[in-house]
Formats: sequence, C-alpha cells, structure tokens
Amino acid sequence: MKTFAELNFPGRLIAVEGLDGSGKSTQIYLLKRWLEAEGIKVYFSSWNSSELVKSATSKGKKRELLTPTTFSLIHATDFADRYERHLLPLLRAGYIVLCDRYVFTAFARDVTRGCPPDWVRGIYNFAAKPDLTMFFKTDLEVSLNRILEGRPKLKFFEAGMDLRLSSDPYESFRIFQGRILEQYMAMSGEFDFVVIDANQHVEKQQAFVRKLVGEKIDLSKFKRRSPLPLPPAFPPDPAKEAEEDMAA
Repeated sequence: MKTFAELNFPGRLIAVEGLDGSGKSTQIYLLKRWLEAEGIKVYFSSWNSSELVKSATSKGKKRELLTPTTFSLIHATDFADRYERHLLPLLRAGYIVLCDRYVFTAFARDVTRGCPPDWVRGIYNFAAKPDLTMFFKTDLEVSLNRILEGRPKLKFFEAGMDLRLSSDPYESFRIFQGRILEQYMAMSGEFDFVVIDANQHVEKQQAFVRKLVGEKIDLSKFKRRSPLPLPPAFPPDPAKEAEEDMAA
C-alpha cells in the first residue's frame, strides 16, 4: 500500500481514525479551520457521506436489517464513490484532503463484526495509503461519556447490539468498541498510525496535530493564490459528532 506522495500525486491525504466518541471529528474540524486560515487548499470528506448510498444505509439501520456483509459492502460502495469522484480529483489538483475515517475503519469494524480480514481488505485494494494517519486513542469510559453528553442513550449498531454481545447496551458498547480498539492497535504499526492521547484537553491535542502536520507536510506548496472567505468559526456540536460517528 503506497502513499499518495509515493504515487506522485501533487496533493496529500490526511486521515483521522478513532473510536466513537474519541473526539477525532472535532480535531479534524479544527485542523481544517487552521489550514483554511493559513491559506491552504484543503478539502474535507467524511465516512459514509456519499449521496449514492447514504439514504439506503440510513433506512437499513433504522430497521435493523443490515448484516455484517451488507454493512461492509455498503460502506465500500460509499468509499469507492467518494474516492473516485472527490478524493482523487482534488489530490490531482494539489489539495490537502482531510478524511474523517478512511479504509482502516472498515478494516477494524467489519472484522470485529465477523467479516474475513482478507476479504475486507480485498474490496478496498484500490485505495492508496494516507500520507498521514492519526489515531485518537481514548479510554472506553471517556468515549462513552462523551457520546452520552449529547443524547440520552446509545444507538443499536453503535453499541454493537446486532452482535448479541450483551443485553445491556452499555456493556455491549464496551465489548464491541474494545474489540475495535484491538483491531486498530494491531494495525497501527503496519500502517504507520500516529497514536494521539485523546483523553487530553482539546487544545493540547490540536496543538500537537498542527505541529505534526507542519512537520510531515510542506504546507507552503499548498498555498492558494488568492484567499477564500472563512466559514463561521463554530466548533462541532458534541451531539452532532456522536451522531456522525453512529452514522459511520
């Protein structure tokens, strides 16, 4: 798996990964804002956001109809659509592309749900490796508390209730997310994850993220010729971030 730099793309791709409630979406949002303020050409894409399959995924989850294999194939279709129609064109145009979750989400979740590892990786074998992958590692209780700050209860698939791990959704969440964490940590060396302590304050994490990006990527090569107006500086709503993680 070669990086986009190794494949001679003008652009660079940065991905963030983490458990539901890890705060990774907040961190990549703040990184995007900072890059925009620095006049950098930047594009953002999130997991499970393709219009091609988004509505079908939502309906399947609401009716609790999705099997592990169906989950995997739907997410692969979503990723392939975004990869070909959004990520590659922007990388060819010399943008820094930010991805809130990449193929590693599938490698971790789908395998945890029982899909064969080689099969899961095979359906994503067209994807290049990010130039930088940050994994936001947080304690399970911290993740759980962050999710519940935004809404009163866990959702069915988010807690792994489809796997019948426990009749208690909170215990099921701990087991399910704990297994996903094990998959991520097993991959971290293979795919060169930079593991970040997501239990820290948001500001401390973001300072490290910006320093890391500046060290790994020559940002001066991605400056816009003319500045763009910045969007409103509202931080992500914790409840919305938890919803986005659930939707993934």
